Amino acid sequence: MAKLRKKLKRVKKLKRVKIHREGTDILVVTLILLLILNILLWSLSKPWGYVSITVTAVFYLLLVNFFRSPKRHFVGDDENVVVSSVDGKVVALEEVYEPEYLKCRCIQLSVFMSPLDVHANWFPVNGEVIYTTHHKGRFMSAWLPKSSIENERSTIIIRTDDDQDILVRQIAGAMARRIVTYAEPGMEANIEDHMGFIKFGSRVDIYLPLGTEILTQIGKKTVGGMTVIARLKPQKSANDEEE
Repeated sequence: MAKLRKKLKRVKKLKRVKIHREGTDILVVTLILLLILNILLWSLSKPWGYVSITVTAVFYLLLVNFFRSPKRHFVGDDENVVVSSVDGKVVALEEVYEPEYLKCRCIQLSVFMSPLDVHANWFPVNGEVIYTTHHKGRFMSAWLPKSSIENERSTIIIRTDDDQDILVRQIAGAMARRIVTYAEPGMEANIEDHMGFIKFGSRVDIYLPLGTEILTQIGKKTVGGMTVIARLKPQKSANDEEE
């Protein structure tokens, strides 16, 4: 009975794992090409056919793993909360000047995604998308600090319910060649929804107001849409200031 329960749990977990829509066409085309390649090699030489089947099977499973898209539900109080936009590791946490849109000093928090991480991007805060833009650029390693302003990237500004502007930057890496951004001005941002997708190794920077309570540190692993990385300082309303 214990073994049967374990098997049922595994089946349920597999049902929860879905393929992201950004990977559907790639997986289908790749599968067809790999099948053709393996058939040709098998017809020419069975030993090479065995090698080809093994290598391509491993490659295809890694590709499927890359495009997995787990459904996640945030648990807990989401007021003023900031969650990680992506799965990965915190690689930068410092006070910087943001010159593109915010034009002020703020806290930059960066999470790097390896090719083995889920590459779907979640909104880090609840609010409204007020600005998006895409910049062409280089494809340096996403680990480098200057990749934030020199690499291919997209910038999204989310205005929270108490009028705090949060900048999120999707950054292409050395392997990444395409950034997909679903966020558009006027769209409602929710921490359980996908903001976009970055293909093949990259990073996401989040710029937070000074005074934000940081709840993570460099080297920590994060789970997109789930890990609380910061808590925004509530802003005083006009009525509060008059009182």
